Parts: sequence; C-alpha cells; structure tokens
Amino acid sequence: MAFARFIAVRLVSSLATLLLISFIVFSLMELVPGNCAERYIAYKNTQGQTITQADITAMEVTMGLDRPFVERWGGWVWGVFAEGDFGASCLIRADVTTIVGDKFWLSLSLCLGALLLAYLIAVPVGILSARVRGGWSDSILRLASYLGLALPNFLLALMILLAATVFWKVDLTGLFSAPYREAPWSWDRFVDMLSHAWVPIVILGWSATAFALQTVRALVSDELDKLYVTAAMARGVTGRRLLWRYPARHALGPLVNSVGFDLNRVFNELPIVAVVLILTDAGKLLFDALARSNDQELAGAIIFMLTASIVGLNFLTDILLAVIDPRVRKGLFK
Repeated sequence: MAFARFIAVRLVSSLATLLLISFIVFSLMELVPGNCAERYIAYKNTQGQTITQADITAMEVTMGLDRPFVERWGGWVWGVFAEGDFGASCLIRADVTTIVGDKFWLSLSLCLGALLLAYLIAVPVGILSARVRGGWSDSILRLASYLGLALPNFLLALMILLAATVFWKVDLTGLFSAPYREAPWSWDRFVDMLSHAWVPIVILGWSATAFALQTVRALVSDELDKLYVTAAMARGVTGRRLLWRYPARHALGPLVNSVGFDLNRVFNELPIVAVVLILTDAGKLLFDALARSNDQELAGAIIFMLTASIVGLNFLTDILLAVIDPRVRKGLFK
C-alpha cells in the first residue's frame, strides 16, 4: 500500500507538472510579438500577396484568437491531453501532428539510444576507474572523459563525415537511404534506419558518455571511502561482490535519478548535429521553427512533447530508484 501510494503521488505530481508546463509553453507562444494571424499575414506579404485588415480580422475569428487567454489555453490543453491534437502550425497552416509525424519519435529514439550507449560504457568503466584510483589506467580513462567533454559534438560529426567520405567513399548523412526516405514503415525501412542511426547515436553519446563516466567515478569513489564499506571488508566481503553489492549499487541511485536531465541535455545537442548530418528529425524541425520561420506553435508543440517525455521518464526512474535503492524503500515504508 505504501508503494502504491508512492506511485499515485508521483503520478499526480507528474500530471500537475505537465499542466504547469503546458501553461508556460502556451504563454511563451502568446508572448511572441504579433498573434498567429498577424505573423501568417506578414509571411504571406513577403511572398508577394496583399492581405487587408479585414482578412486579418476574419482569420483571428477563425483561429479563435478573439477568445480570452485562459479559454484558448484550456482548449489547447484539452486537445493535447484528450485528443493528442497540438493545433495548427501558424505559418504552414497544417496540423502540427501531421508536420511532426514520426520525426519526434525518431529523435527521441536517437536520444535514448545515445543515453543507453553512454550508460553501457560509463557505468562499468566508471566503476573500474574508481576502483583503480591513481593508476595509469585511471589516468587514461580520465583523459578520455576530458576529451569527450572538450570536443564538441558537431566537430566530431564533421570529422566522422570527412573520414567516411575521404577513406571509405560513403555518405553517412540522413537517417534513410534514398529509396526509403518517403516509403511507409516496413522491416526493410527499419533495418535501413538502423544502418544510418548509429552515426548520430555515437555522436550524441560521445559527450554523454564522458559526463556519465565522470559522474559514476565520483559517486563510486565517494562510496568506497565510507565506513559501511570498511565494515563489509572486515566481515570478509571482498572483490566484485563487495564492489557491486555496496558502493556501486548505492552510487547508481543518483545516476538513475538524473536520466531525465541527461535526456534533456542530449536533445539540446541534437539540432546542431541534425544540421551537420542533414537529419530531417524533430531537432532540425525545432531549429527551423525557432530560428528561421518563427513558427512558435510548431516549436511549442515540439518543446512540450520533449518535456512530457522527460517528465514521464522521471516518473519511471523514480519508481525504479525506489525498487533498487533500499534507502529509498525504507523511507517509503516508514
């Protein structure tokens, strides 16, 4: 019952967080100079079309922009939560869901793949580095992690593209080969995507691995110096059993708790990598919406989808942390 109560509280707080985020995102969309109709008209004027004030007024009524702010926000929230409808793009005048399509899920998959790669490398290597503190292997691992933090992802992307083009005569840009770019999903298209997806996953995972490696090493090093480890050694617990049962297990709690933060950081690096690799994903779409077209409705929808993914991931990691960390469980069941 205590655990069920914990899950219910976390679920309610997650939904409240999403509601607050939706209000912030919608407010930011509203704070952009000019409403959607005015920005659309300005865009049309740049295309050589002449639009009158009567056209602007009619469009504002059609878009519901004459309604109060709270009513419009409530309608947007209801559409998002109840129907998965993020409204229409301000400039393209098409449903945001249609424009984004599967691009967001591809972007999220790339980010999660990069995080998985980072953790698979950083956890065992970081524990090893903390275990052999001060040795030559520790120095090499620390140098590699510093290099990962210092070398920007976009520069690594350019280096990989240049090497592939010069030495192997291979084009690594994009997520699909030409025959599969507009094709419907199938097993062959999925395999083709995997043959290209490793490039952005490795590039995005580069700095994520370095960051996670430093974090794991610091956490395990701190746990190794605590008295409960010394007490376990005095009872005859040594080697891998000591390392994985006590310091490593306790040190991974904060890492699990920071998965949402790591996902946000990786997604923030995705747009510039998408530009270099010519990826038509949500990162590139977000970059265009913010920096080029000023389509705040489209940008707001992508940002909300990302934050909703982070909130959902944090909800899952809270439950996972309660399962694997006895300190959290004892705090729950008091």
